[in-house]
Amino acid sequence: MYFYAQENIPLYYEVFGKGPPLLLIAGLASDSRSWQPILSGLRDTFTLIVPDNRGAGRSCQECLLSIDQIADDCHALIRSLGFERVNLLGHSMGGMAAMTYAARYPQALDKLVLVSAAAENSARNNLLFSDWATAYATGSDRAAWFRNIFFWIFTEPFFHDQRAVDLAVHGLLHDPWPQSPQAFRRQVEAIAEWNGADLLGRIAAPTRVITGDRDLLFPLENASRLVQLIADAHLVVIEEAAHSIHMEQPQAFLRSVADFLAS
Repeated sequence: MYFYAQENIPLYYEVFGKGPPLLLIAGLASDSRSWQPILSGLRDTFTLIVPDNRGAGRSCQECLLSIDQIADDCHALIRSLGFERVNLLGHSMGGMAAMTYAARYPQALDKLVLVSAAAENSARNNLLFSDWATAYATGSDRAAWFRNIFFWIFTEPFFHDQRAVDLAVHGLLHDPWPQSPQAFRRQVEAIAEWNGADLLGRIAAPTRVITGDRDLLFPLENASRLVQLIADAHLVVIEEAAHSIHMEQPQAFLRSVADFLAS
């Protein structure tokens, strides 16, 4: 389904399940399909609202974008669906958008879950992501490009199953809604431009911060800083997980999310 956000921009979303509303915001280069490993574990308990961020999937990829705009899109979406308040879960770049939403629209938020997130991107990550965008735009070996990202978002045991790695790469190479190099670059630039340090003190919603013990992109100290700066926040560290926690450890991830939202 589509709704039309700011400047009449078309944004794709799906809604399914039953129970209190839970909106999921995906990370860099990801869209609503990135949540597949956990959707079946949530749909019997929550009404899931799963959008493709602007710049990804079936949403507009030609439009300008910022973290603030993604947050505003999410608020416009929930209002268009008739919800006054939602629970909100954001992963990585989606966590940045979720923090922005929480600071801007406290009256439209019940609980907040931040996964593999940080108050700002590091200089190292900004350079890394920019190099990824350049390699993508210059037509590098696509299979090697995806594997290189895997090196940063999965733990070493993921690579023990060569068939699983090959299937994951094959699926991305044959994606019917691939992200354009221009849209990827715009998301990278949006991450680099965003700084949430001044927002965190304005977040009043109960917040669970989830991090993997082996996250190379946003190590534990990033999650610890979020807990220090958000008034009602606490930390959960999931073992044997890197940046893509919900893909590597879906059951532990689901337990942490469900227990928090039900409490």
